[in-house]
Amino acid sequence: MADLTVKTDFIRARSDEHKEERLSQIKNATEELFASCPYSEITLTTIAEKLGWSRANLYKYVTTKEEIFLEISAEKMNVYYSALLSAFPEGNQFSPEVIAEVWAGIVNANQDYMRYVSYLNPVIETNVTVERLAVFKKKYYDMAYAFCDRLAAMLSVSRDEAHKIQLDVLFYASSNAVCCYKNPLVQEALKQINITVPPMDFYRDIKNFLKMRLVWKE
Repeated sequence: MADLTVKTDFIRARSDEHKEERLSQIKNATEELFASCPYSEITLTTIAEKLGWSRANLYKYVTTKEEIFLEISAEKMNVYYSALLSAFPEGNQFSPEVIAEVWAGIVNANQDYMRYVSYLNPVIETNVTVERLAVFKKKYYDMAYAFCDRLAAMLSVSRDEAHKIQLDVLFYASSNAVCCYKNPLVQEALKQINITVPPMDFYRDIKNFLKMRLVWKE
């Protein structure tokens, strides 16, 4: 029975529905790998092996691993900004302290997205087609600007300033998310030199950063 499943996986999708199913399988396998492996260790070969496919069959659906990561990033980005827009409705009168607490909670709940963000600009966006990238960027600016308009109204700042604030939070959070990830190679290196790194509290650090950034104006 197991062999029949593998052979079925190798049959190329003939309909849009089946193609979406295959792409979903590819994304799920890649997410699982990224949850436990450094980005550099993930290749189309390791993704194919995770799926039980040949690399040639994987090539029927994707050309680069960055295409897969861009699709996953787009989905996680949608979840993150949808949560922000839901938490901060138009016309609210939240104080900076409340904004910081709620926003930090959303960032913490989307910590895996933050780790994807850390690879977006320097790596993922460098090996996809301009057409794919344009679609991704439009999704980002549509959602980010919608949130920035809310943030600008809450803080009585311009949209440009609000966008700068949300980028600062995004970049700080993505950097922290990478630091919180237990890279096995780094762990072994620290062990060899007898260094114990103080534990990080992702939520607390993000909330403290937000408290500082929301009241600081250029």
